[in-house]
Amino acid sequence: MAHEHKLEIFRGLLKFKSNTQKIWGVLIFLSLVTAVEVVLGIYKPESLMSQVLGMKGLNWIFIILTIVKAYYITWDFMHMRDETKALRRMVVWTAIFLICYLIFILLQEGGYIESVYTDGYVKRDF
Repeated sequence: MAHEHKLEIFRGLLKFKSNTQKIWGVLIFLSLVTAVEVVLGIYKPESLMSQVLGMKGLNWIFIILTIVKAYYITWDFMHMRDETKALRRMVVWTAIFLICYLIFILLQEGGYIESVYTDGYVKRDF
């Protein structure tokens, strides 16, 4: 059953007249976020290289910007905003949980591998 999709983004702050304009607006937003990631990746500002919660601040910025892009793509292009609240929560919270779990696993394993390279063989009892 076809129905009209909402033509605003950013919770109604920016409204478009057609689907084509909305697609261009979303493209520009995602391109800006990607450009910020690329510029930060190229220049790597020294102020963002300090440790924050066991990882460099720059890495946290990359993770947060990637999650923002993934959430926005799901919200707009997969039309999650037009679904029921329960379905939105199921999809979004499951993805957030799995992403956080993946980050935890990668940090744990990466820390172990780094300690093996620096200290030699290391055994951990969990």
